[in-house]
Amino acid sequence: MADEGAKEGSSESLGSAFLNQSESKEGAILDVTIDVVAVLGTAELKVAQILQLGRGAVVELDRLIGEPIDIRAERQLIAKGEVVVVEDRLAIQLTEIIKN
Repeated sequence: MADEGAKEGSSESLGSAFLNQSESKEGAILDVTIDVVAVLGTAELKVAQILQLGRGAVVELDRLIGEPIDIRAERQLIAKGEVVVVEDRLAIQLTEIIKN
């Protein structure tokens, strides 16, 4: 396999060489798993405060009601959205896509 990449051209990057060897570029990308996180808000607490938290404790976040939440993929901000309920489950409705 390494010989095939060398034959195609020395200026080819490792990533494009990998994609060229797969059946399709889309197929290779679609199998990649990433972490997606919906950030409702953040709070700064000291370790001592965290250790004192118990069941029913309330932690105040830095966001207001109605303020959009952040959607992050691998720690990178990719969108903003709002919390909605779908069939008794919480979900996120995207309201803005962030283009970098």
